[in-house]
Amino acid sequence: MQREGSMLYVVLLTLVAALGGLLFGYDTAVINGAIGFLQQHFQLDEREEGWATASALLGCAIGAAIAGVLSDRLGRKRALLLAAVCFLVSAVGTALPRTFVEFIVFRVIGGLGIGIASLTSPLYIAEISPARIRGRLVSVNQLTIVIGMMIVFFVNYFIAAYGTLLDRQAMERYRAEKGDRLDSQLVFQYLRSIAEKLPPGAQKISIGKTQQFVAEKGQALDAAAVAEFLAQHGVRKGLAELELGLRGITSWNETYGWRWMFGSEALPAAMLLLLLFLVPESPRFLVQQSRREAALRVLARVNGQQQAQVELADIEQTIAQESGSVRQLFEPGIKPIFLVGIALAILQQVTGINVILYYGTELFKQAGSHVDAALLQNAVVGTVNVLFTIVAIWTVDRWGRKPLMLLGSTGMGLCLIAVGVAYFLQRAETWLLTLFLGYIACFALSVGPITWVILSEIFPTRVRGRAMAFATVALWMANFLVIQTFPIINKHPWLVETFHCAFPFWVYAVFCVVLLVVVWLLVPETKGKTLEQIERGWLAAGR
Repeated sequence: MQREGSMLYVVLLTLVAALGGLLFGYDTAVINGAIGFLQQHFQLDEREEGWATASALLGCAIGAAIAGVLSDRLGRKRALLLAAVCFLVSAVGTALPRTFVEFIVFRVIGGLGIGIASLTSPLYIAEISPARIRGRLVSVNQLTIVIGMMIVFFVNYFIAAYGTLLDRQAMERYRAEKGDRLDSQLVFQYLRSIAEKLPPGAQKISIGKTQQFVAEKGQALDAAAVAEFLAQHGVRKGLAELELGLRGITSWNETYGWRWMFGSEALPAAMLLLLLFLVPESPRFLVQQSRREAALRVLARVNGQQQAQVELADIEQTIAQESGSVRQLFEPGIKPIFLVGIALAILQQVTGINVILYYGTELFKQAGSHVDAALLQNAVVGTVNVLFTIVAIWTVDRWGRKPLMLLGSTGMGLCLIAVGVAYFLQRAETWLLTLFLGYIACFALSVGPITWVILSEIFPTRVRGRAMAFATVALWMANFLVIQTFPIINKHPWLVETFHCAFPFWVYAVFCVVLLVVVWLLVPETKGKTLEQIERGWLAAGR
């Protein structure tokens, strides 16, 4: 065995495991740019739109629920292999569905992969990392999550831009063959199709009004006139989109673009699947399986021979008390830790982060941006998410977990209040991007990565897999409820009329205050401590 640990070895293992995080981010965020085209393709209402997004999160909860058992019985490595298979199957399946039901099935399969990876990737990294840099390395998983989101935001933008180019070429061919004049019958049919899917606050477009409008315009019937007619009824449509619809041309993005968005995930999924065959199992799992020599070899490569012996003894001492019963989670010494973990997991989600990360494009469009601009703004949000996550990685082992969580939850709450005010005053188009960037920066600096660091650290070794499973299930169920309900709340006629779409953001701001209180009163500082030292600290506090 080598006398000195290899930092390069640790970093390489971390990067491979963190590919699970990249796919986690990629798979969850791909819906952001695709949902508008998907909604048009399958003609989804508000509840179906929410289900298209939230169905993956239901799969996440199921995946997280079984991930604890899988990681404890099969090992962290095999659990990640299963997640990679789910990602690959989902990427292909969501690109080729014939019906909305088929799409949902494959989204749930992808969600299973996300749920397994969301638990197993940080757990594996925490268990192979030296204590002095464990927070930084576990945060790499969060970094790859947001990198995955940023990558797919740009992928979505370029695919949509390519689709826009093809639509423009289709329009030019149409004009070359049939001229600029619009067919009044096609215009009437298009307006009737819009009338069937009116947003909240829009006035009813009657058949009589539509017929009268088409008849009156006659030779002057063009996209600008139709846009003005729709605006009078509370419907905002971009001229480029109208030009296609009024001529009976189906947008390439509506037919194919969203399929390429989902299918693009296949490449990183295949990479994870192949690279996982090259990494070792977690040393803590190897000790649990009585493979002492194999565990010692891994620890020696990570920490050096002398420190490996010390850490192996620490692991063996802790695991000797292990029974593996779920009832242990509710024992007097464990229950407070367990409840704190559950609370942090839920609060990370109900502060509204994934409303922005999943519906950002639609929110920018709602505020007045056209599709291409909304997708580009969304990519800017993803870039800021990555940059401030990098800042978190460099500060988590210096400033500590608790100060960053307190700072971030305060900033998030203030930004959400301001977003609500901007919507309420109907100035969202002016301020939305700036306020979203501030919110994302605060989240990425703290609540995003640090929550996962704390969850990977605070649970005792003997129940860590199961405790993280429960916490991660709670996290995904909270995410599911937020994402499923947001389109309904955001488009509820009375709430829109009363609060001008501000209401959900003020609700999420209240939860930021709750998170601030929970962290201030209940979360201990774990900076610089080994997992075994953290466990002994909890048990001593419970006596």
